Amino acid sequence: MSPHPPRREPILNLPAVISLSLVVLVGIHIVRMFLTEETDFDLMLDWAVIPARWSVAFGGIRPEEVVRSLQESMPEEMQSSLAMLAQYILGEGEGRPLTALSYAFLHGSWAHVLINCVWLAAFGTPIAKRCGAGRFLALSAAAAVGGAVLYTWMNPLQILPMVGASGAVSGLMAAASWFMFAPAAWHPSGRIALAHEKPRETLVDMARNRQVLIFLGVWFAANYLFAVTQPFGAGDAIIAWEAHVGGFLVGLAIFPLLDPLPSRSGRISA
Repeated sequence: MSPHPPRREPILNLPAVISLSLVVLVGIHIVRMFLTEETDFDLMLDWAVIPARWSVAFGGIRPEEVVRSLQESMPEEMQSSLAMLAQYILGEGEGRPLTALSYAFLHGSWAHVLINCVWLAAFGTPIAKRCGAGRFLALSAAAAVGGAVLYTWMNPLQILPMVGASGAVSGLMAAASWFMFAPAAWHPSGRIALAHEKPRETLVDMARNRQVLIFLGVWFAANYLFAVTQPFGAGDAIIAWEAHVGGFLVGLAIFPLLDPLPSRSGRISA
């Protein structure tokens, strides 16, 4: 019997890259509180994802088509202001592709940023512990881009800015589902493996795992409900379920390529 009791993990044992990410997200939102409304709105327009801007710059859509769509789909009292906004944004003719990443650092409200921080800490921590800071950042960036692309593809004429780290966080959730719900396994040292040390499941095993299916079902239903009803408010921006789904699908698809550990089927049993 070992004379030393097993070491307990601290409740908040966040990797440095997770702590830094939380500081950055909260810090940016704090800084925005000291900006004038005009400056903050300009910041939103410059660094958020605006699908119509991408569609005009890269998709061959003319600004007139965007304005016409607004006039046909919006209430009459909103048409004039949105048309002016569209002309202002699209008049510069810039695509601003970097907004596919920068939008993830902006949030519509304190509730929005804090909820994303909670989920980032919960699901980003096992990814960072398992994969390291570099792969964690690569996965987060890819998921954020995936969320922006899917949202733009489904809303090509949208003129309002879309913001939030939810796409990146959704990708981390998807990545974690590969191993978080896997059966208990032994670590090479002889102890029971921690959650982030478990071998990755196969797609077949995930499809048969009731916990994974419940998690995915609840996640998709909750994200759709929250994104559609916008219960926490988003200020002058949109919180989009399409971005959540896009980030989730990207995280699910690329995690096996970034995972440094072998899958369960690839392990050799003694």
